[in-house]
Amino acid sequence: MRRLAALALTAFCLARTAQAQEQEQTILVLDGSGSMWGQIDGTAKITIAQDVVGDLMESLPEGRALGLAAYGHRERGDCTDIETMVPPGRETRGAISAAVGSIQPKGKTPMTDAVIAAAEALRYTQEKATVILVSDGIETCHPDPCAAARTLEETGLDFTAHVIGFDVEDSDAIGQMRCLAEETGGRFLAAADASELGAALQQVAAAEPQTTEVTFRATLGENGPEVTDPLIWDITGEGELPDPAEGAMLTLPLPPGEYRATATRASDEESAGADFTVEAGAEATVTVVLPAPLPGATLAAAEDAVAGATIPVTWTGPDAASDYIAVSQPDDAGYVNYTYTRDGSPLNLTMPPHSGTYELRYILADGDAVLATRAITVTPVEAELEADEIADAGATIPVVWLGPDYRNDYVAVAVPGEDGYVNYTYTRDGSPLRLQMPAEPGDYELRYVMAQDSTVLTTRAVRVDPVTARLYADARANAGATLSVDWDGPDYGNDYIAIARPEDTGYETYSYTRDGAPLDVTVPLEPGRYELRYVMAQEKTVLAAQPLEVVDVTATLNAPETARAGAPVLVTWEGPGYDKDYVSVSFPGDPGYAAFRYTRDGSPLVLDMPTAAGEYELRYVAASVGEQVLARRAITLEPVSAAIDAPDTVAPAANIPVTWEGPDYRRDFVGIVGAGAPDGEYIRYVYTSEDSPVVLAAPDAPGDYELRYHLGRDSSVIARTPITVAE
Repeated sequence: MRRLAALALTAFCLARTAQAQEQEQTILVLDGSGSMWGQIDGTAKITIAQDVVGDLMESLPEGRALGLAAYGHRERGDCTDIETMVPPGRETRGAISAAVGSIQPKGKTPMTDAVIAAAEALRYTQEKATVILVSDGIETCHPDPCAAARTLEETGLDFTAHVIGFDVEDSDAIGQMRCLAEETGGRFLAAADASELGAALQQVAAAEPQTTEVTFRATLGENGPEVTDPLIWDITGEGELPDPAEGAMLTLPLPPGEYRATATRASDEESAGADFTVEAGAEATVTVVLPAPLPGATLAAAEDAVAGATIPVTWTGPDAASDYIAVSQPDDAGYVNYTYTRDGSPLNLTMPPHSGTYELRYILADGDAVLATRAITVTPVEAELEADEIADAGATIPVVWLGPDYRNDYVAVAVPGEDGYVNYTYTRDGSPLRLQMPAEPGDYELRYVMAQDSTVLTTRAVRVDPVTARLYADARANAGATLSVDWDGPDYGNDYIAIARPEDTGYETYSYTRDGAPLDVTVPLEPGRYELRYVMAQEKTVLAAQPLEVVDVTATLNAPETARAGAPVLVTWEGPGYDKDYVSVSFPGDPGYAAFRYTRDGSPLVLDMPTAAGEYELRYVAASVGEQVLARRAITLEPVSAAIDAPDTVAPAANIPVTWEGPDYRRDFVGIVGAGAPDGEYIRYVYTSEDSPVVLAAPDAPGDYELRYHLGRDSSVIARTPITVAE
């Protein structure tokens, strides 16, 4: 595969080329100088050449006009010893074979003049002409073979010289031969022996392939408008083609084969290509689809900015959806920071946190195409810290700082050599700011940290010393009691005194040290071994601890074994009487209750029983920390009944005399309601506390109704009788 050349060929040139192909003639120029007596593998080079040319004549097809010239074969030392031995003709194969066989090498090497003479014999200025030169040595007569070749190329209609260097090792000779060939558009081939010489002659003597005209065009997008601005066209494929050239649309003769056409737009160096096949005699048009040109954009901003600063950037551009202005490393396709163009012009763009050379870019969101760039230098940003060199663990110290104070910048205390921080405070809190030291003693460093990429601008060493605390309290306490604790310690914000299991990192109960010294801590309800602790809130650091034994507390209950459902029951109790303790009545196995009274109401206390008969349980519940049942006593609630007597029928709104029997508990009442209404509902009612009989007004509307006896505790119905209201 070779890189092929320009396509700037006009219709006029194509017409002349077609005419010349019909009249093409070739002369083989054979070196007859004395050096041809040199041997290859024991055989003289002239003998090898004679045999190879003879074989070539037998294999070439008839019809091509071919002639023979030689030089240096008649006189010694004569630069004019050049002879056209066989004039070009279509039936010269035998004559050429015979003439070549008669050559006896003798003289010099006027190969340049021999090529010129052959060109003139072929009327190269008027017709297409080809010369094939076979030579084994350097030019010995003409001073400048390259200049002569250029003259032949410039003055010829379509002149080509192919040169075969036969057993040539001299670099100057090779350079002359190559120049003769390449300046005329021909080929230079090297042959080291008979086989290579034959192959080289076959290549350059072969008939040129038939060509087909191919037209090249480009469009903007698939099925889009045709490109009218000049493009740079480049064709790759097998064989030789002219050099790349410029043009919106070109036509080129190509031999059959596989090719690829590439068109490049000079304005933005955008390129596209298309593969195509040329078939003999079938003219073709190749269309290359180029993307539409990108819209223009501009950027204007300061030439330099401080690291991390937010600067204004003025821009022009398409402002398409999601377009943005970015700051990037010059060799990086991504970005450090960006702002959408929808924010307007100028927009604010944050610079990278590190100094260096960067690039502002207008990015078209569709395809991430860069429409405009502008260089910007990011300069370093400085910061300073001032604080005590030593601080107590957990203490909050003042830190004076100088720095950019960008949004979310902060001053931190951290372990040297580690990322992250132990504690921090935002610089927006002002200078000096207050920063809490770590709970663990040791060597640390203060850092001014730019929020962007957590960039550390400066550091300062600080030593954190241990801090201590002491506790003063009884070693034993009753379960659920309030324990008085005196203490010494730092009293940092949210420090607390806790009671905890020795193996537990948490706590059972606690009180904040801000409540003063001494303070009260509620003892857990479950007996056992505990630990009293002074806890620094930061990282729950225990500064002091001492053992605490929690001893069990008991309670007793005294009440009747049976009672009527819903009745008030007198309960005598003994127990710790903590503030939230209570006596309740519950179903056995139920952690809740049906009713309760706080023990702070004294002993004995009156507890209303549930209205449903059944087996229940009285409980003393300690509730200072959580809940724990200290005493239980069974109680059976017997059913309670009632009876109602009243007229069967009454007039609307009439007073109904109602005689009743029942428990007459507090807030019990007799009500009237429509027949079939759910229990608990009523239209009118009267409390049983008014004694029996009671008077109840009938409803205004005629109909069927029901008189009901309700327990006041939950409005449950324990007796009922029908009544009719009629006109």
